[in-house]
Amino acid sequence: MSPDPNQRNLDNKMSGSSQTGEQVSLSGAKLADNSDRIERKSLVREYAEAIIVAMILAFAIRVFVVQAFKIPSGSMIPTLLIGDHILVSKMSYGLQWPTDCKLQWNFPPVNCYTSETVVTFGKPQRGDIIVFRFPEDEEKDFIKRIVGLPGDTVQLRNKMVLVNGQPLDDKAFTQRIDPGVIDGTVNPRDNFGPVTIPEGSYFVMGDNRDQSLDSRFWGYVREEKIRGKAFRIYWSWNGQGNWTEWVRWERFAKAIQ
Repeated sequence: MSPDPNQRNLDNKMSGSSQTGEQVSLSGAKLADNSDRIERKSLVREYAEAIIVAMILAFAIRVFVVQAFKIPSGSMIPTLLIGDHILVSKMSYGLQWPTDCKLQWNFPPVNCYTSETVVTFGKPQRGDIIVFRFPEDEEKDFIKRIVGLPGDTVQLRNKMVLVNGQPLDDKAFTQRIDPGVIDGTVNPRDNFGPVTIPEGSYFVMGDNRDQSLDSRFWGYVREEKIRGKAFRIYWSWNGQGNWTEWVRWERFAKAIQ
């Protein structure tokens, strides 16, 4: 007995409907999968853009506004201690444009050795604590206090600092731990000069007068080598003695003078 033609048509319609449903279901799955992929790509792109923008901002702030440094030695004791983390203002003397730069394989990707002042806010003053490129190795940053300005005459007589023939009042921020006095023909630590500071240069010394490698030994700091003025301690780590004394809480946010 042959099948009913109407039944065959109904079966065919149901079969077609089933196939159509499967196709719609597959299409929907593909669309959902594509949508998930787009969302994942969009999310990754957002994170990547945010990271890139943050890095650019951090680099710009570091170059033009403020930079953090760590004190590795005791040449500025008692003003700055080993383990002090300080902030240095790049805009204390003006808006600086970096020059003499080279690429490197770390952060920041560019290292600049000099700067040109585009807009001047002022000049370095006697007593300012500055960070600068070490003249004998410009890969290193040094921090010292300005003692002599351009045109000044600086001399040391038996540990006493004379600027333009007058004793420098530095007892409030310096220390001299070695009572011995070294002859100037042997070592310039205690007896030095007189020298006249050239234009555009500065004579700097460490506050720890007897234990500081400074202008007495290697000469002057050129103005274009100054990276900025130290203005605040934001963190200080001792790491010695009792664990409760590892952090110097009393130095937190302390102004540098």
